[in-house]
Amino acid sequence: MQSALINTHHYTSNAKINLGLQVLNKREDGYHNIKSIFLEIDLEDALAFRPLPSFQLSVEGIDVPVDESNLISKAYQLIRSKTERVDTEYAIHLKKKIPMGGGLGGGSSNAAATLNALNQLWKLNFSLEELEKMGAELGADVPFFIKGGVQLVEGIGDILTPGDSNLLEEYSFLLVVPPIHISTPWAYNALNKTLQPNKRLPKFSPLSKPMKWELFDNDFERVIRKTYPEISNIKEKLQNAGALYAGLSGSGSTVFGVFDNHQKAEALLENFSPYQTFLSSPVFRC
Repeated sequence: MQSALINTHHYTSNAKINLGLQVLNKREDGYHNIKSIFLEIDLEDALAFRPLPSFQLSVEGIDVPVDESNLISKAYQLIRSKTERVDTEYAIHLKKKIPMGGGLGGGSSNAAATLNALNQLWKLNFSLEELEKMGAELGADVPFFIKGGVQLVEGIGDILTPGDSNLLEEYSFLLVVPPIHISTPWAYNALNKTLQPNKRLPKFSPLSKPMKWELFDNDFERVIRKTYPEISNIKEKLQNAGALYAGLSGSGSTVFGVFDNHQKAEALLENFSPYQTFLSSPVFRC
């Protein structure tokens, strides 16, 4: 038992929020081109890698599948297929804290953390760019989490441009997660985008100082608020509480408020006690 603990390798897997999200158009392949600023935050899952003769996956915290449909399993098999021999296989234990289906990218983050970890443990020496390409095979949000931080995300999530982390380090983010599951395919269909590229300007501002929060927006909100008025109620409550900006992350259902005073944001947590809440800060990797 002691030996197993010594040989266990620990990694974290962070959530993200979207600072504005514009859906530009539907592509011929069925995917949508988007434009959004992804920000990695310190709400995290934990992954432990333990040497074993064969791959295993176990989970605690939130009930999620541990079969081949799990993105961790898919990431493991994908990077394992890139090399003939390894010194050992690994059992992965996931401590799940990031809510599922909330627009926070938890599953995608788990997959990216698995690629990064196994690249290191197996000494495969893939570049971050090569890992991003692998991630794109697993899901649209996975490439972002290879490097994380703050990035402008375009295309279907595969065109990444790093942003200036200094512009966001002073902010705190109050996340409110209602018990609502919003289907991402449903949300895209509700937007009813045509195949023609949309030429209008982005609804969110580039990162700047001072930040022009009033220009940030999420296209999904206008269709989701009609079906899920509770989302609008939470957003309005955050705005009334003094949030610089409040909006939906991804296609929801997480709503977050941006604050420039951590203590103020912390004091507001009890105002949203009926819901699952998190107070988070940005994560910027070296």
